[in-house]
Amino acid sequence: MKKLSGAIGIAQGNDVIFEHFRDGGEMWTGKGSREAVTPVRFRDAFSAPPTVQCSLTLWDVDSATNLRADIEAENVTERGFDLVFRTWGDTRIARIRVSWLAIGPLTSEDDWELY
Repeated sequence: MKKLSGAIGIAQGNDVIFEHFRDGGEMWTGKGSREAVTPVRFRDAFSAPPTVQCSLTLWDVDSATNLRADIEAENVTERGFDLVFRTWGDTRIARIRVSWLAIGPLTSEDDWELY
């Protein structure tokens, strides 16, 4: 985690969510669950839930079907979040890689509580 002025932290990552073309998984066959959830845990905790931004960095899809995707961070806490990828209809996806960036507050030695 990078620390800015001791009060703001930035964590980032780049994760392969699935590679369903290798084993005939649901995203590639187009049948079954069309959602993949990957838990992400921060190396260091934030002092409150950070803002998380996600973006596709690799999208390997079947050229004969429509391209549909929804990606977002859900259940964001101080310690991590769930990276959720969804598709629907006839979309066939071989593999997905996602980059994420979390920015949020850190505990500082200058912080104190009265009680």
